[in-house]
Amino acid sequence: GLLGGLGMFLYGMEMMSDGMKMTAGNSMRRILEKLTSNRFIAVFVGAFVTMVIQSSSATTVMLVSFVNSGLLSFAQALGVVLGSNIGSTVTAQIVAFKVTDYALLLIAAGSVMTLFSKKETAKHLGFVILGFGLLFYGMKVMSDTMKPLRTDPTFNTILTSFENPLLGIIAGAIFTALVQSSSATTGIVITLASGGSISLEAGIPLILGANIGTCITALLAGLNATRDAKRVAIGHVVFNVAGVLLFCFWVPYFADLMAQTSDNIPRQIANAHTIFNIVATLIFIPVTTLVAKTIVRFFPDKEERRNIEQPAILNLDEKVLNQPGVAINNAMAEIRGVVGLMERVVGSLVRPFVGGEDLVDVENPEQELKIGLHQRLDKIDYINEHITDYLLKTSRGDLNQTQTEEVFALVSTVNYINLISNSVKMHFDNLVGKKEGLEESFSDAGQLEIVKYHTKLVKQI
Repeated sequence: GLLGGLGMFLYGMEMMSDGMKMTAGNSMRRILEKLTSNRFIAVFVGAFVTMVIQSSSATTVMLVSFVNSGLLSFAQALGVVLGSNIGSTVTAQIVAFKVTDYALLLIAAGSVMTLFSKKETAKHLGFVILGFGLLFYGMKVMSDTMKPLRTDPTFNTILTSFENPLLGIIAGAIFTALVQSSSATTGIVITLASGGSISLEAGIPLILGANIGTCITALLAGLNATRDAKRVAIGHVVFNVAGVLLFCFWVPYFADLMAQTSDNIPRQIANAHTIFNIVATLIFIPVTTLVAKTIVRFFPDKEERRNIEQPAILNLDEKVLNQPGVAINNAMAEIRGVVGLMERVVGSLVRPFVGGEDLVDVENPEQELKIGLHQRLDKIDYINEHITDYLLKTSRGDLNQTQTEEVFALVSTVNYINLISNSVKMHFDNLVGKKEGLEESFSDAGQLEIVKYHTKLVKQI
């Protein structure tokens, strides 16, 4: 029952977040792009966007993507990170309301809207309502299941141990990192508190730990991103860990203060979550520039690329940046060149798997195929970085709506090419190694099938 309730709770939260993103995701992206030049506005935008889509992790991943594509600067993103921490506390405030008696009604209403509405917006809103219903019903199942455990000495000892701030913070961080949702951790803690299973003094350290554990999502999103995008993920960790360090030594006093804000422990825990993030944000807003400079100092730009021939940048003339139409056409021309280079890469991928061909690079027979392939992928990455930078500079000009959409589409195209490049780098050598280790070849029919799908893939490129 406990695991089933937990699964229903997590699935409901995921469904609710997905519904919010489908309903308002595009609008929130546009807000993030346009309204983050001022650090104070950036904090407000981060809080608002996260409140709407119900996921600070989603906001941070979106930020990493925008910084990776050059639509936001690293410094701009740090303010949004702080705001997203505040926005994430709205879920806790909602969960603290005792509406579990209406969970089945919400599930019924959401199901009807999802199944029978013809308008997409109504369907998405139905997802949100259905998610809320599942979330609250999952809370009810967990609460009912844990009632017999209140008299279990072992269970009570475990929960009481979380009153030790260090143990509570570690437990909250680990659980949140596993489920990749601080809102889920907060909701479960509030469920335990509503059933009388956990005290305020134990709940606060778990909430503080959740603020650290939620950083794992941004770190994972930044693994294959640009240097600035990695810095955003690091900034998220720095702010959240520093905030927890500021509070962890004062948990008993903080708990006494929060006890004055409400008569019930679930609301006190939700208030602690909100006030912690607001206070931490107020402390860090004035020093975001200093934090950004410090992170850049410890994580500087990489030195020039490894041993590859620096490819020529043929079309990115910065003298025409004041003419957005011309600059956009230049970027399109450069992207066409990159696509041609990617076609050559993809065209050679099939050779190790059909016909028993020698793994020699066709374009440079003096070296192995995989060496030549990786050199071309490095060239693609090099040119794409310059295209992204050029498009970012273009976007700062006086663009009309159509030109803004064209720039966004081109950045998306570059990101798509980067995804293909990363996928080839990750999988090609491993697949070739596996085939060589088997010391077998595909049948004639198998080779024909591979060639057929490879031809379709090349056409897609």
